[in-house]
Amino acid sequence: MIKGLFWLIAAYSLSQFYRACLAVFAPVLQLEIDLSPDQISTALGIWFVMFSAMQIPVGWLLDNKSPRKTAATFLALGGGLGALVFSSAQGAWAIYVAMALIGIGCAPVLMTSFYIFARLAPSNRFGTLAGIVVGIGSIGNVAASAPLSFAMTLIGWRAVCIALAVGTLLIAYALLKFVADPPKVDRPKSSTGNGFSALVRIWPLYPICVMAAVAYAPSAGLRGSWAGAYLSDIYGLGSDAIGQVTFFMALSMILGALVFGPLDRLIESRKTIVLGATGISLGFIAVLWAGVGSQSIVMITVLLIGIGFFGSAYSQIMNHGRSVLPAHLTGRGVTLINLFSIGGAGVGQFATAQVFAVAPQSPAATPYGAVFATYSILLLLGGLVYAFSRNKVA
Repeated sequence: MIKGLFWLIAAYSLSQFYRACLAVFAPVLQLEIDLSPDQISTALGIWFVMFSAMQIPVGWLLDNKSPRKTAATFLALGGGLGALVFSSAQGAWAIYVAMALIGIGCAPVLMTSFYIFARLAPSNRFGTLAGIVVGIGSIGNVAASAPLSFAMTLIGWRAVCIALAVGTLLIAYALLKFVADPPKVDRPKSSTGNGFSALVRIWPLYPICVMAAVAYAPSAGLRGSWAGAYLSDIYGLGSDAIGQVTFFMALSMILGALVFGPLDRLIESRKTIVLGATGISLGFIAVLWAGVGSQSIVMITVLLIGIGFFGSAYSQIMNHGRSVLPAHLTGRGVTLINLFSIGGAGVGQFATAQVFAVAPQSPAATPYGAVFATYSILLLLGGLVYAFSRNKVA
């Protein structure tokens, strides 16, 4: 069990790496294959959209087939192949295809962990275990900052991608070898009570899904692409300096996940935890928006750290959703919430890319202000909807 958990965390760490690495790859991709900031944002959006699109089939596979084989197969075929395509890219479309494959490959890894916890762990330990996986797994987010920049300097970005492909295949093999599937669950005999149609009739899930759709989008988008482009275009920072700034944001996201995971054992209302974190995150983004182009690098770093920390209440959003799910729909339920979370981040990337493209380009910081404004509005609207959710405390 310990070995299995270790490799599930390692797989999730890869997922975190792949969704965050474009911020550091951005300058070299702009220089060598002429990718623009909106194309880089689009590439990350494709990762999120493909990841989210796979959540429905992944949910069915978790409930009906082997979670272990599902995670290993997807990661090997999608993640490994995608990293190889990325390593040979000569233009935007190759990057788009690579990120699509990697998104598919990463789709089951976290949900496999959550499915096992939801099936086997006591309900009051789910948030803690989920927080541990998300927190420790976010080491991949850290690796996609200064360490990635160092590796690119040492061996070049294409060689780094080849090494990632090999590592991805090795971790997929370890999942197959060391992760154990939980026992099968008995399902109701009713033909209408076992599938997606039953899931969508669980009305308390709706505001939770809305919150999931907006809560992760700002920190994921800023960490994954916009922070790198903003610091490069407006402040002239290179990959090394961007890697250092995003390194601290990545650390804050790890710490946030570890803090918010067990917090429901102190504050029983998961709704209160999520709303509080969302409100504070919104405040940091609003300050970033208000001072766009005029803040110091230190100030921007502090704001990104705050956004990363308070945008990491994902485990409690999932915990809130898990509490309203019947056991036989656990796999499809948690993957549905994850679909909204990752899909929301993907839609956020496409939306901000379009906002960036159509915003006035003078002064140079104006389109970035439009991006920060978009994230602020999304968080505000999502929080208002979530405020009407059922306040589960058990």
